[in-house]
Amino acid sequence: MQKLNLGLLFGGRSGEHEVSLQSARSIMDVLSPERYQVTQIGITRRGQWVTGAHALEDMQQGRNDRLTPVTLLNYADTPTLCAITPISSSTPLSRVDLSPIQSGIQGFEQLSQGQWIATPLSRLDILFPILHGSYGEDGCLQGLCEMLDLPYVGAGVLGSAVGMDKALFKDVMRAHGIPVLDSRLYTRRQIEQNAKAVLDEILASLPLPIFTKPANLGSSVGITCCRTQGELLEGLHEAAAYDRRILVERGLVSPREIEVAVLGNDHPQASIAGEIIPSDTFYSYDAKYVDGRSQLLIPAPLPEALHEQVRQLALAAYRAADCAGMARVDFLLTRETNELYLSEINTLPGFTPISMYPKLWQVSGLPYPDLIDRLVALALERKQEKDQLIREYRRAI
Repeated sequence: MQKLNLGLLFGGRSGEHEVSLQSARSIMDVLSPERYQVTQIGITRRGQWVTGAHALEDMQQGRNDRLTPVTLLNYADTPTLCAITPISSSTPLSRVDLSPIQSGIQGFEQLSQGQWIATPLSRLDILFPILHGSYGEDGCLQGLCEMLDLPYVGAGVLGSAVGMDKALFKDVMRAHGIPVLDSRLYTRRQIEQNAKAVLDEILASLPLPIFTKPANLGSSVGITCCRTQGELLEGLHEAAAYDRRILVERGLVSPREIEVAVLGNDHPQASIAGEIIPSDTFYSYDAKYVDGRSQLLIPAPLPEALHEQVRQLALAAYRAADCAGMARVDFLLTRETNELYLSEINTLPGFTPISMYPKLWQVSGLPYPDLIDRLVALALERKQEKDQLIREYRRAI
């Protein structure tokens, strides 16, 4: 079988940069060398695209001098991601000027006569983006892939955007009758201009505890559990440091955290449910990635009927948000009354060694390497379906 040229994209400009690198390393370790020719592509914290035979390792260790810049240019009349190599090896990477390339120079021959040589990135067959958070999980990157006509793993532009924005996602879930917690949405400007009015409005409509969250971020970055008015003010400013849209949500007292992995396109499947036992008051960034004391229970100890309800709600949310490829769907469950609330959906869930998504499928009977193969197959399937669309208006005569 001919190998697929797979571009593994990692890093990014969001607060989840480090988590992305961990996920990419985990995926690299299980990609079959018989099936895939892997091109490593990184995005630095400042937004520069880079590549290299050991780009992931170099980025993790801060060896930026070993990385080669990547840019988009019209190569042989086709928009293509290309590595840009200086003709003079003495030119520092930090002084690479890509402005001539970005002006639209066509073809390798023309470009090589100048200061730089452009090399297409192995004519990628598919891109596997493992960029968590802003600019990678919110539809921005997916839109670029659509413009490049490049197959990619995961949800499309619409599903990514809906899943990323927690406030918009809640509105979509409410429209489909899926239970979510009461919440309010504010902007950074509202908080900066009149924080007292915002505080008064929140406290008049929601009981403490209250969670403040950046609407467009994951891995619990910027989230605060607020039990007093002072903590609420601090939480609003903390969330506003990461996003211009801030979600304020009613908190539950010590809820159970239940998660389901979903896989598929038009006919998605749900894994068995798992439960998180966080080491913190909630599943914070430290509880997920730092202290190593949180526990994962797979399967979640739930009554059979409730377990099935969780799985069916996960599938309903997946379809309502127009997801594709994969997603992890998170729920909150009250301890005394077993009231179930959908918390959020993650269209590019973590793939680190401790991440719930691959673990849920592993216990459900789909090993990690087979899961990666399935995600690639789903992406190619969706591309084949899109290629059947008519791209021009054929007016009947």
